Amino acid sequence: MANHKSAVKAHASSLKRRDINRRNRSTLRTALKQIRTAATAGDAETARKLLPGTLSLIAKSVKRGVIHGNAGARHKSRVSRLVNRSAAK
Repeated sequence: MANHKSAVKAHASSLKRRDINRRNRSTLRTALKQIRTAATAGDAETARKLLPGTLSLIAKSVKRGVIHGNAGARHKSRVSRLVNRSAAK
């Protein structure tokens, strides 16, 4: 256990940040899974409705530092491409 007051406070804040980061990452993963499931199931209308919210969530995750910027760009590109291809079918 930490011996200094500042170390105790730093540990407590790191636990809070961990919970916040986990929540944000989980929300992002759930959104990505929902849109992928809709697109691969052939439900193009639902996928199109989910797309703006998912892209926004990816951008927020990058801004918050939950994922790297390049990873966010990759997710946006792949999800958009998947939705556009499912809509074309």
